[in-house]
Amino acid sequence: MLVHSRKGRWALWALFLLFFVPLFALPLLVIVAASFSTNWSGAFPSGPTLGHYAAATRGDALRALTTSLVTALTASVLALVVGTWAALAAHALSKKGKRLMDALFMLPVAVPSVVVGLAVLVAFSQPPFLLNGTRWIVILAHTVLVTAFAYQSVSAAVVRLDPAYEQAAASLGARPSYVLWRVRLPLLLPSLNAAAGLCFALSMGELSATMMLYPPDWMPLPVRIFTATDRGSLFTGSAVAVVLMGATLLVLLAVSRIRTRASYR
Repeated sequence: MLVHSRKGRWALWALFLLFFVPLFALPLLVIVAASFSTNWSGAFPSGPTLGHYAAATRGDALRALTTSLVTALTASVLALVVGTWAALAAHALSKKGKRLMDALFMLPVAVPSVVVGLAVLVAFSQPPFLLNGTRWIVILAHTVLVTAFAYQSVSAAVVRLDPAYEQAAASLGARPSYVLWRVRLPLLLPSLNAAAGLCFALSMGELSATMMLYPPDWMPLPVRIFTATDRGSLFTGSAVAVVLMGATLLVLLAVSRIRTRASYR
């Protein structure tokens, strides 16, 4: 810690709690409390129950959770492949070419996600790429939205790679493809791991573009939360939201425990 005095550390902790609790922790605690309640007319909820979780883990809610998991996992894998390939290709370009590649991949983040959803809807509602009304248009939109984060994460890691490893492998007669698979990608594994977790978390919570694209048989969990709360089922929607947070955290915990073959000094 940069502050060495005890009073300074206590002041920093107090400042951290002052901003963290009301801005981040308190809203989540409110959702958790509401998920176990049947009524909230006073300062605190009342009528404790587990019935909302019974509804949030079966039937349509369970199918929506499965839909979200499949969508997020597929979009994360596709985004990781495309983002990694683009980051490696951009590293070999000139400064002007790299700036152009950066702008291209960051464009979906620079505009509202609902604009991305509308663009995907217009682009893939006619032959020869007719995806409207299928699950693939939702997965495609999620992939477009999260690829920028995979690209940025891998791009930052590529710049930090020590070229001595690649040069040593090439001097021993290794082909470029061998250097890529056995040298560069293993060194990038920590960044790939982080990028995969970030892409998954963002895809699990995506709502704006999804609302414009999802077909009736492919409703992700955020859409179900929105429809439940829009109909006045706030407590059931809170339970579904907690299930969404729990599933996302479990997957992120599993990703963080994956042992990588390289680490940065």
